[in-house]
Amino acid sequence: MLVSSFFSWWYGSGWRHVIKSFGPRLHQVADAFSARQLLRTLFAPWRRIITYPGASIAERFHAWGDNVFSRIVGFVVRFFVLVAAFIVLVLVALLTILEIVAWPLLPLAIPGCLIAGLII
Repeated sequence: MLVSSFFSWWYGSGWRHVIKSFGPRLHQVADAFSARQLLRTLFAPWRRIITYPGASIAERFHAWGDNVFSRIVGFVVRFFVLVAAFIVLVLVALLTILEIVAWPLLPLAIPGCLIAGLII
């Protein structure tokens, strides 16, 4: 009874649960990296470091240079975090697909490992 119940769950609701978890896993990774926020603020100044211009032309050019530099730093940091998020998303997607494909074969690993242990 217990064995049949296990196989009923494994090839039924357990497998469906693994398949349904694909989307939420990707969403969780994107959420962990704050991908939407990073895309929205891609060209924003780094850590909101803004230099306000003074009265003279030299102070205005200095403030402009500081602000452009702050935006460049912000872009570079956010860009590389987005690249890392994309890599992790692809990895999670591939591993989840591998899990979905391997799921029905895993119960066969128990007798396979027992046989391999006896042979070796």
